[in-house]
Parts: sequence; C-alpha cells; structure tokens
Amino acid sequence: MRPGIGAISAAAAVIFMAGACGGSNGTTGSNTPTPTPTAAPNVLAKAETVAGQSMTILVDSRGMTVYRWSTDTGANKGKINCVGGCAAVWPPFVLTGGAASPVAGSGVTGTLSTLPNPDGKGTQILYNGWPLYFYAKDQAPGDTTGQGVGGKWFVVPPDQAANA
Repeated sequence: MRPGIGAISAAAAVIFMAGACGGSNGTTGSNTPTPTPTAAPNVLAKAETVAGQSMTILVDSRGMTVYRWSTDTGANKGKINCVGGCAAVWPPFVLTGGAASPVAGSGVTGTLSTLPNPDGKGTQILYNGWPLYFYAKDQAPGDTTGQGVGGKWFVVPPDQAANA
C-alpha cells in the first residue's frame, strides 16, 4: 500500500532533522541556536512505494521519486548525459538552498557525490555514481510513473549497485 503524502512528508522531515542535527542539541557554546540548513530538498530518503510491486526506493525530502538513466553508464559513466530536451522531461536533482553537498537520510548508505550540470542547471546529485533525475509526469510524492520508461529509466533502490 502506498503511503499518503502526509506520511512521506513527515518521514522525510524526521529523516532530514535527524541528519541535520547530527546528534547535537542544536546550540552553540553561546546558547545561540544553530541555523537550520536550507538544504532540505537535497536530502535523500527511503520510502516504501508501489511501482508494480512493493519496494523501497530513494526520494527527496518532499517524497518525490528520483530516477537513474541506464544510458549514464559504460562509456557515458562519469558524465551527465540527459541534457536539453531530455532534461525538460527528466529534470536533474540539483543542490539547492546554497547547500555544499547532499545529505543522506536514515538508511541511505550509498555514496553521494555531485557533478556540474552541463546545461548550467547547478550541481547535480549522484548516488553510487548514478546521476539522479526526477520525472516531469510525477505530480505527487510517491508517484513512480517514470519506472521503466523506454526500458531505460528506473527508480533507485537504496542498495543500487555502483555505476560500472
């Protein structure tokens, strides 16, 4: 059963806060509150979903599904290949809010890295070497309508193998 928008949003918020706090009490030595990072959209979290089957996938802090493109491997590895018209349908998952790096939520154990987006859209987030994208037709948290599109676009599970 697919969780509701509120459940995903609440879970993502809890995961973000746990990752952002890092076990501190949120204050500095002068009892001045530590500023809350503005990087919430850069958090990768896990969510249970139904994409033809029940599975755990990666989502951003809003609960929006992220995808990988099978073309971003082999000779194309280490590059962002979905640009121009492709990126209009598959927008890149980029750093926002002045964040220097993405944040992994609870249970997200893969390697996060970044590359400059060749279309000038910012710094794109990679998971285990795979550039991450959204699907323009996904309208609400938990949507997975991009799964299997063209036999090349796939949701990203937390145990996604490294890009070879």
